[in-house]
Amino acid sequence: MFDTVASQVSALSFVDIFNFCVFLTFTICYTYQLYYVLVVLTRRAPKKVARRNHRYAVMVAARNEEAVIADLVHSIKVQNYPAELIDIFVIADNCTDNTATVAREAGAIVFPRHNDKQVGKGYALDWGLKAIWEQYADKDYEAYFVFDADNVLDVNYFREMNATFDNGAKASTSYRNSKNFGSNWISAGYGVWFLREAKFLNQARLTLNTSCAVSGTGFFIAADILKAAGGWKWHLLTEDIEFSASSIIDGVRISYCPTAVLYDEQPITFRDSWNQRFRWAKGFYQVFAHYAGRLVKGAVVNPKGYRFACYDMLMTIAPGMLLSIISILFNSIIIALAVTGVMSTGVAIASSLTSIVFCLCNYIVFMFVFGVLTTFVEWESIRTTTAKKVRYMFTFPVFMLTYIPIALIALVKKAAWKPIRHSISVDVAEFSEAEGVRLSSK
Repeated sequence: MFDTVASQVSALSFVDIFNFCVFLTFTICYTYQLYYVLVVLTRRAPKKVARRNHRYAVMVAARNEEAVIADLVHSIKVQNYPAELIDIFVIADNCTDNTATVAREAGAIVFPRHNDKQVGKGYALDWGLKAIWEQYADKDYEAYFVFDADNVLDVNYFREMNATFDNGAKASTSYRNSKNFGSNWISAGYGVWFLREAKFLNQARLTLNTSCAVSGTGFFIAADILKAAGGWKWHLLTEDIEFSASSIIDGVRISYCPTAVLYDEQPITFRDSWNQRFRWAKGFYQVFAHYAGRLVKGAVVNPKGYRFACYDMLMTIAPGMLLSIISILFNSIIIALAVTGVMSTGVAIASSLTSIVFCLCNYIVFMFVFGVLTTFVEWESIRTTTAKKVRYMFTFPVFMLTYIPIALIALVKKAAWKPIRHSISVDVAEFSEAEGVRLSSK
């Protein structure tokens, strides 16, 4: 009898201590992001003004994007910025359609690339960048913009980003909105996530004068940064996050321009969404494995003013979702052992069940709150009906829950780049008119 009670107490203590340690780790690591929310809600982001206009090259790595590439090129051609200071280069990467022809007819300079060994956006950008250096060296581009083929830009995008560059930024990301937010719960899930990233992460970082992070598309990098790197040297599955981590370690502060607006097409099928997010999850694991140690070191030894950026980046790439999965799996194993009689039942099962429910409910509530907050704060920016805005606040936590199996499978399964089909063509003038209303209301 005494032995049974002692073993139950021991099991209970072990389970409770483990779950408390997981909760404490999350609290210590991520509470600062709640302060980010307070900063955004109480302080205005700094406004930049340009003294002069600079010369830029645009790089677009496009694979079978004939349906949308012309919209992007056109939206760049009609910018409220001197057209002679922007050259558009489309890397038609292993295309089997008319992407190259459509892009060329729209006014872009096209570099066809055929390489089935080095596959991925990073390799295409590196190849295209070196082609620009070789063939257009006399242009003296001061910075290079990177966009995805499915993007369209607000007419003032380059004017606003130029102000950020003119004020000394070596790299900067921009405000990422969605051109098909209202398609379904999947596209809306992406839309809310990117709006939350722009508003409650990057804008807070900008306001606090720490480093932001680029996110796939809609950013520039100064020419001297790329020259010093010898090209586009970031080739992991998430080359954008790899660039961010590498730059922050080296003491390069990445900026953010909240008034430079880009519209991005989001996946609408679960298969495409799974493939894309699976690649992202695998890429984050890769970046964590390659850069976590140096980010920890940077958080300690980097010059004052650059240490927190290393910590923040470490938390961005740290597998926080994996910690939740470990907690759920651990408690599930405890329950299974108790049910099969390997260990004592009763309080052990109750404690583990409570922990699983708490973990899942806490995650759902946290995502719901962020979804609601983001939707209401960015209400005027979201291009869909009121009914859909309200509905997708409730589906956002479900969208985020689907990351759990993705993150788990990404631990053990290899990932390869798979194209996401883009087909939504939009009226650039209509988007720009709506964006003008949004900015004037702020």
